[in-house]
This record gives sequence, structure tokens and C-alpha cells, in this order.
Amino acid sequence: MNNFLEWDRIFYNDLPENFILEVIFRSTIMFLILLLTLKLAGKRGVKQLSIFETVIIIALGSAAGDPMFYEDVGILPAGVVCMVIIILYRLVTWLTGQSKVFEEFIEGKTECIIKEGKFSVTTFEKESLAQDEFFSELRIKSVEHLGQVKNAFLETSGDVSVFFYADHEVLYGLPILPSLFHKKSKTIPADGVYSCAFCGHTTNQKTGTAVCEICSKEEWVSAIKTLRIT
Repeated sequence: MNNFLEWDRIFYNDLPENFILEVIFRSTIMFLILLLTLKLAGKRGVKQLSIFETVIIIALGSAAGDPMFYEDVGILPAGVVCMVIIILYRLVTWLTGQSKVFEEFIEGKTECIIKEGKFSVTTFEKESLAQDEFFSELRIKSVEHLGQVKNAFLETSGDVSVFFYADHEVLYGLPILPSLFHKKSKTIPADGVYSCAFCGHTTNQKTGTAVCEICSKEEWVSAIKTLRIT
């Protein structure tokens, strides 16, 4: 029972009182490191939660969890960490409300990934999206080929929003079903409508080889124009 009442050990763990200043400094630095690290990880790395929300959860979870389990972690320094995180949270929230540039840096911005049935190449490369993963997202929404999609947006949460063409507006497009997409080839076997396997640019091609005029890639897939089944 005596050990339980050793308040200095419980709250400070025998650390000097001025260590609290070091805790504040450490917390601020680690908060910024977490924020920048998750920012570099990109939207898809923190899907559903914003980067900023993820930082808060990680930081608070670590601060609250350590003194629960480890005897050598004082409660008071952990409490100071939580206070610093909340103060930084309020500060960053205020700054995002004051500056559009800062808001876009912290939260990111919605990016157009597909425009009129083909990829927006510069955005797609910038967001470092895995093509197979993105195709999977579209297939879940019953998309069979890109010609069915008028626009698709990568939201700040990492979700994908899709807007479809009406049935009478559906275009020829790049098929995203594995059985069709994996038939891509640098050799066009017969005259017809083909889609670039990289950017989805769709055009009439003649037998032989061709270079995409949009992205300069050389692999093509036979385009399809099926209607979306919902």
C-alpha cells in the first residue's frame, strides 16, 4: 500500500520538475514529425481519416497508453503531452481557417483522377496511386470500363467519388476487368478501337504498333462499350 502512495514516483517518476519543459518541447517536435510523415504517406495511406485527425489519434493514444502500462512513465509528463497536443490541435485548426494554402497543405485537396473516360495523367502520377488498387475501387462501384465514367475524384479522405455517364452517353473505354485488361499488348492484332493501358486514351488504331499521343506509352487494350449494370 505504501508503494501506491508514492505520489512523486507516480506523477513524476523521480524526474526533476523542469523536465516538464523538455516534455513540451519533445511533444511539439514529435507532433510535427508525425504530421509531416503522414503527409508524405499520402491520402491512400490514411484512408477515411484526414492526415491531421490521424496524427491526433496516434499522438493521444501513445501519450495515454504509456503511463497505463509502464511504471517508469510518469502520469504528469503524459498529461502535459496531452495538453500540448490539444493546444497544437487548436492552433492548426485555427491556421487552417485563416489560410487556404495551409489548409490544402494539411488536409490536401480533392483531385480529379478520371475526366471524360480517361485518366488525368499528371494527377494520377502525383498521387502515386496503384493502378490495380484504383481499378478495384471502381469495380466495387460496378464499373466495367472507363468509358462509363464521366468524372472520378480522389477525396481528401482517400475515398473515390465517381460520376457516371447516362447509358446513351457511354463511350468506348479501357476495360478494367482483369480478364480483359491483362490482354494488353504492344502489338495491335486487328483494326479497331483501342485504349491506352496507362492513361485510358481511346482511339481507332490500325494493325501494328502505336504510341499513345497523350502519355507516350505503347501498350494497348481492345476497348469496350458495354452499359453499366446496377
